[in-house]
Amino acid sequence: MSFLLQIQFRIRKLFPFTSNSKLKAVIANISWLFFDQVLRMGTSLVVGVWVARYLGVQQYGILNYAIAFVALFSPIANLGLDSIVVRDLVRDGLEREKILGTTFWLKVFGGFISLLLALTCILFLRQNDHLTVWIVVILATAGIFQAFDTIDFWFQSQVQSKYTVVAKNTSFLVIALVRVALIQMQAPLIAFAWTALAEIGLGGIGLAIVYRVKGWSLSLWRWSLPLAKKLLKESYPLILSGFTIMIYMRTDQIMLGQMIGDSAVGNYSAATRVSEMWYFIPMAITSSVSPAIYEAKESSEVLYYQRIKKLLRLMVGISIFIAIPMTFFADTIITMLFGDGYAEAKTILAIHIWASLFVFLGVATSPWFIAENLTNLSLRRTLIGAIANIILNLFLIPRYAGFGAAIATVISQAFASFLSNAINPETQKLFIIQIKSFLFLQK
Repeated sequence: MSFLLQIQFRIRKLFPFTSNSKLKAVIANISWLFFDQVLRMGTSLVVGVWVARYLGVQQYGILNYAIAFVALFSPIANLGLDSIVVRDLVRDGLEREKILGTTFWLKVFGGFISLLLALTCILFLRQNDHLTVWIVVILATAGIFQAFDTIDFWFQSQVQSKYTVVAKNTSFLVIALVRVALIQMQAPLIAFAWTALAEIGLGGIGLAIVYRVKGWSLSLWRWSLPLAKKLLKESYPLILSGFTIMIYMRTDQIMLGQMIGDSAVGNYSAATRVSEMWYFIPMAITSSVSPAIYEAKESSEVLYYQRIKKLLRLMVGISIFIAIPMTFFADTIITMLFGDGYAEAKTILAIHIWASLFVFLGVATSPWFIAENLTNLSLRRTLIGAIANIILNLFLIPRYAGFGAAIATVISQAFASFLSNAINPETQKLFIIQIKSFLFLQK
């Protein structure tokens, strides 16, 4: 709780809003998002570790291989619409029904396409591995139900994420109890895949109920073909960018599974579960302050860049504060959580945690790319990171297995979120701001 209070203090200091009500709304929104993720983080560690111990390295590796595989196709289900829709709702909330309705049906269509592609590709790679194929199909089906996350975009635009937190956490806690029951019943691996689909489905139902309780109606949503074309025209670079992000974030697990084996994926996934659980922090903060950054862009270029600089500096400080102790206590953390069966995960965690520094920076710069309408350059930088990750994994995984994959992830994240901005003249200004944020320079 003291950690959250420190972040709230920094937000108050770094973002001196002219309206006290706006500041309170931002801080309240961040607090709700932190509550959401801290609850999930704590419950996931307990239940997730219990599941990992129950399944063992081999089966845990199969499950996480399937999760990583499905994640590769998730950008098609999401269609890169999240930030764009939130921005449009901030600018023109009166068109809520048209924006939300069009977004919803686009995401439904994207979910079906994502499912078909995932099924086709997994049949090509593991046609004789029926268990993995079925798990991929079940997990990929969840992408269709994620269309209800459209409701969350409205709450984000109103800085009212608490309603999303209530809806999704209810689903999360129910399914967590189901997973505990499955362990007690000694259920098979595929049952845990079904719980992942059920969680997304229940979460969508919860969002729809909250939206209705707040006085709005899904029946008023309407489809607009011109708006759909406009959204897709603007979001297609983000779709491609999402692909490249998933490549350099998930291809390591897929390549480990194909080149080394499912047990290597199990160890690597144990380490990344601990490392990546912190990624909610930049997402919670950035999603909450993004509307203020978009507003500043419309009114004052000076204020706009001040807020960008302060956000980046805050992200660097938080990530370093997390990475240093996680590096030194990796051995203790893995042993305490997963047991001796996941011994290889210790060194993986000590290296992989440093990817968070560049992940935090990457998430914090996303409002700048959206506000500047430079999503095409965002695609270019993530593509550089994806290519770097694949090449590094090809060289490092055969020699160092999961440890090599962790090194590849850190380097590729650095390329994607930081170093690539030095290449293009249009992003060099952002690159200089990032360098100053590392040095904690005020100007």
